[in-house]
Amino acid sequence: MIVFEEVAKRYAGGYTALAGVSFEIRHGELVVLSGHSGAGKSTLLKLIPAIERPTAGTVRINGQDVSRLPKRAVPYLRRNLGLVLQESRLLFDRSVFDNVMLPLAITGHPPGDATKRVAAALDKVGLSGRGKEMPIGLSGGEQQRVAIARAIVNRPSILIADEPTAHLDPDSAAEIAALFKSFNRAGVTVLVSTHDASLFAESQPRRLTLAKGLLTETV
Repeated sequence: MIVFEEVAKRYAGGYTALAGVSFEIRHGELVVLSGHSGAGKSTLLKLIPAIERPTAGTVRINGQDVSRLPKRAVPYLRRNLGLVLQESRLLFDRSVFDNVMLPLAITGHPPGDATKRVAAALDKVGLSGRGKEMPIGLSGGEQQRVAIARAIVNRPSILIADEPTAHLDPDSAAEIAALFKSFNRAGVTVLVSTHDASLFAESQPRRLTLAKGLLTETV
């Protein structure tokens, strides 16, 4: 489902974020990506939805080579992906409902079904009935739940999260981790980077470990 073949990513100035990274993630897996700050975790995750492109090597998603995907085709790729970044990146001038609706509005989803999908997504993250509220009035954990609802509203087959609990207190972090585990139990392939691997320990996920751009461990 997700295949990296000798993937490298170098930036202007000669900085190498990834060097010869190869691995495969199968359908329905829960995989935890770990490594020190600057190890290349964020870069690796951004290569999957083609936010970044590799300098060398190949990235395949469901058999499709996304490393050379034309720009016009990228939006279609992302319809099958859910992406949660370190910062929630919510639109604070729009309601919770409108934030979650955004991906469906962009793709021209039928309004009636879109409304049902937003309500279902908010229910899954524990925010049922709070669609009219504004993000500024929510706690950090609640804002992250809105971001997760927005990521899953398209019912993606793959969910990618970059340090989704980094700025949360331990209780909120555990609740967010539980959400990802529940999505995985429902059949969604989940790849999540985290500085606290203990959050997912009970699920015994497969682990990928990066160090200075190199994949040093895969368990």
